[in-house]
Amino acid sequence: MLGELYMGIVTSDRAKASDTRLLRRRQLCWAHLARDFQAMIDRGGAAQPVGEALLEHAHVLFAWWHWVRDGTWTRSTFQQYVSPWRASFRVELENGRECGCPKTAATCRELLAREAALWTFVRVEGIELTNNAAERSLRHAVQWRKVSYGTQSEKGSRFVAHILTVVATCQQQGRNVLVYLTACCQAFYTRGTVPSLLPQTSS
Repeated sequence: MLGELYMGIVTSDRAKASDTRLLRRRQLCWAHLARDFQAMIDRGGAAQPVGEALLEHAHVLFAWWHWVRDGTWTRSTFQQYVSPWRASFRVELENGRECGCPKTAATCRELLAREAALWTFVRVEGIELTNNAAERSLRHAVQWRKVSYGTQSEKGSRFVAHILTVVATCQQQGRNVLVYLTACCQAFYTRGTVPSLLPQTSS
C-alpha cells in the first residue's frame, strides 16, 4: 500500500508484510510486544521466566517514555538510560532464544533479527513506541465495516476509503469535516481548486 517511494517510518506489529521495509525505516510496536511477552508467561515452563524478564523491561521502557512525554525527562536523558538497558534487553532475548520452548525461542530469534526496528523511536524524534495512534484512527472504519457489512462494489469501496481518509485526516488536524467537504463540493460545481488535505502551515 505504501509503495517503494514512501520514505517515512512505519510503526507496526511483527506482521511479515512489513519485512520488505528497511529496519531503520520501521518501528516495532511495543504494545504488541508486551502482549507477546505476556503470552510467554502464560505458556509456562521454560518460557515463563523469559517472558517475565522481557515484560519487566517493557514496563520500565513505558515508564521512562511517559517521563519523556510529560517533560520529566529530556530526550537526551532518556537516550542515556536506554543505551545500557538496551544491552540488557538483548541478553534476555538471547537467553530466550536458547530457552527450549520452540515458540518462545522463535519469537526471540525474530526480535533479534529485527533489533534495529525496536529502537527507531529512540533515535528519531516524533516517532512513538506503539502504533496506538494508528489503531485509534482506524477504529471508526473497523466499527463502520462491522455494522454495515462493507460495500457492494469497487466504486463503493473507493468512496468509503476516500471519505474515511478525509474524516480521519481532518480530525487529526483539528479541521471541521463538514466545512472541508462543503468546500470540496463548491470547488467541484464552480470548477475551482479542491482544498488540500495536507497540513496547513503558516508561511
